[in-house]
Amino acid sequence: MNLLRLSLAFAILAAITVPTFAGHRLITQGNDKLVIVDADGNTEWEMRWGGIHDIHVLKNGHILVQQGGAKVAEIDPKTKDVVWSYDSAKQNGNEGKPIEVHAFQPLPNGHLMIAESGAGRIIEVDRDGKILKQIKLKVNHPHPHTDTRLARKLANGNYLVCHEGDGFVREYDGKTGDVTWEYEVPMFGKEARGGHGPEAFGNKCFAAIRLANGNTLIATGNGHSVIEVTPAKEVTWKIEQKDLPGITLAWVTTLEVLPNGHYVIGNCHAGEGQPLLIELDPKTKKVVWQFDQYPKFGNNVSNSQILDAENAAR
Repeated sequence: MNLLRLSLAFAILAAITVPTFAGHRLITQGNDKLVIVDADGNTEWEMRWGGIHDIHVLKNGHILVQQGGAKVAEIDPKTKDVVWSYDSAKQNGNEGKPIEVHAFQPLPNGHLMIAESGAGRIIEVDRDGKILKQIKLKVNHPHPHTDTRLARKLANGNYLVCHEGDGFVREYDGKTGDVTWEYEVPMFGKEARGGHGPEAFGNKCFAAIRLANGNTLIATGNGHSVIEVTPAKEVTWKIEQKDLPGITLAWVTTLEVLPNGHYVIGNCHAGEGQPLLIELDPKTKKVVWQFDQYPKFGNNVSNSQILDAENAAR
């Protein structure tokens, strides 16, 4: 009887446990490797590559990724060659300045948007490296490493920028550069704590997405949370560090909204045994998929892209 009960318990546990690999092909970086992983969790492609904070796979299959501190590089995965690059530390007036790039975005017209930390600006360049547009960023605590994290050009032409050092998300008018909306990420009554893992705490926001309903979804970085905020700055939805069973959120980084409405959340510096990516249904807050390859990628996986979800928002 005891053996029967034990077998039944294991069967129930197996039925409710979220699988580590459940149908998402993705690209990510960790342990000095850039890797495409298939839907079964197997390595499909990889090459040596250092740390990143942003990544995009283009329609032609090429990979647009950070190289070093200030360069954006385009890789042909077939040859593993860099076929194009733009170096913000050396081009268009930045020579000799402390510059870092933590965000960039391929635009529909073939141009590239780059957020230049240190220079405190967003630029759009063509393939010849010519600046076609630039706007000055509002930064209260300027530093080349923390001026920005992810930044995105919105459908309305404005720019939505996460300012890590300030703890603010700001929207800039795409024509004038004026701040049209800003939101200070709350500390929720807690004191700041140093570090990068689950023990840390702050409001060093990493990513923000403008949702179809007009609200803004924010990954709070070392705030260990994801929050949805209205234009009036009311928090209408959130998940915090211990809200997901068996999961501890640490430095919450990238966000994707899949076509089915699910959220994919990056969970960096969380430690062994914790997922690097989490997919959840925001309506139920139920985890429907998670990705954990700690032995392969380590503890510093800050960015990824789901490759089998066309038109995902990120």
